[in-house]
Amino acid sequence: MSRIGKKPIVVPKDVTVKVGKAVVDVKGPRGQLAQAIPPGIGFQLEGNILQAQIVRDEPGLNKFHGLARSLVNNAVQGVVDGFTRELDIVGIGYRAELKGRQVVFTLGYSHPVVFDLPDGIDVKIDRQTHIAVQGIDRQLVGQVAADIRSLRKPDPYKQKGIQYTGEKLKKKVGKTGA
Repeated sequence: MSRIGKKPIVVPKDVTVKVGKAVVDVKGPRGQLAQAIPPGIGFQLEGNILQAQIVRDEPGLNKFHGLARSLVNNAVQGVVDGFTRELDIVGIGYRAELKGRQVVFTLGYSHPVVFDLPDGIDVKIDRQTHIAVQGIDRQLVGQVAADIRSLRKPDPYKQKGIQYTGEKLKKKVGKTGA
């Protein structure tokens, strides 16, 4: 049994949870998510406590126990608080601008880069160089932030590009003259 899988999930009062065979539906003040769960893992709802359980005895199901619990916990946390990932644009002339459901980046290329936002994701841009990606689905927020970062990966030597807020860029070790 997984240590993480054994932890109960406390469901807040304003969140409703429906447990199905392969899906857990979570509905809260920020929206609704349907989280698929791996086969062999089930959930039991007692009052406001949601508990992950291994349904059948099979070797190898233990690794999915903690995963399923974490995914459902992220869904509950997402519909209550949401998730945010912040990025900084560093470089002379580098900036971002929001136009409807698109973000237009000027990143030192000969053309502007247009990034379409998927449904369920909101972007806030401060000072043209600070981007906050927000949404209720943790995986989608992280993926969109990674896609934005990949438009101009940070260069550790020139310290330019799009990087996560607080990210430390690591320089490679040079050759030694031995």
